[in-house]
Amino acid sequence: FVRIKNVLSPEEVRAANEAIDAHQEDLQGRSHPQLRNTRDGTPLAGDGRTPRKDMGGMLGWPAPHRDVFRNILAHPRLVPYLNELLGEGYRLDHQPMVIASDKGGEGFSLHGGTIDVTGAYVPDLAYHFSHGRMHNNLLACSVSLVDHPPGSGGFVVVRGSHKANFPTPAALVAGADELDGVLHQPETRAGDVILFSEGTVHGAKAWTMDYQRRIALFRFSPATVGYGRAYYPGWPTSYLEGLTPEQAAVMQPPYNPRLDRPVLLPAPPSPRGGGGGGG
Repeated sequence: FVRIKNVLSPEEVRAANEAIDAHQEDLQGRSHPQLRNTRDGTPLAGDGRTPRKDMGGMLGWPAPHRDVFRNILAHPRLVPYLNELLGEGYRLDHQPMVIASDKGGEGFSLHGGTIDVTGAYVPDLAYHFSHGRMHNNLLACSVSLVDHPPGSGGFVVVRGSHKANFPTPAALVAGADELDGVLHQPETRAGDVILFSEGTVHGAKAWTMDYQRRIALFRFSPATVGYGRAYYPGWPTSYLEGLTPEQAAVMQPPYNPRLDRPVLLPAPPSPRGGGGGGG
């Protein structure tokens, strides 16, 4: 994974949170026992009563609420990273979603990785490095809309697991206390972005802060890869109306760039003194 600092400005963070506030009724609490996926009493489970929440549809919200979420598709700070990790012609693969948690809210059991529970290789999620380039079949883009200080909970990752050759132990998947030290929670500030391969074992710890956790989660694939089916038979019309040409390029279905696929190129370097940093 990589943390990219200050991708969104404070004004953009505020706009995203105001948009979520305006659509609070769409947040779905995953409180039914069949929708909870953590083991009670583990660092992932929370208080056992407060559900994790999520919603989609942000790309189709009326303007201006949709704008900050659409901007992620072709954000000039992100395009160089996405081109490097996915190749030119990268595309939106899944429906983007907002994930929210109140204090004590359930996290998420560990998942992802290049090896399944039987020990079989999972090429659909695989990360590999070959001939001087990184290759990812599915890349997550987690946009922090609130601060995630150390110990706050939220996104956790098993560092190095994108190169694993053995299944993730079941006790670790469940977040067993004795294995808690294996889980790394990256610290982020509102406006930061974490990019991580879905070939990396990851999940979420219960949220511990007094304010609501909020992230916007996007998942991108290379030009020729279609893991999800959200694009078929077509994205909702509300998602496509008013897109910029650059944003529309990212919403294309999977096909090879040599077939006249529109691709995004990095913006020219900023004038001296205006640079930005990575994580």
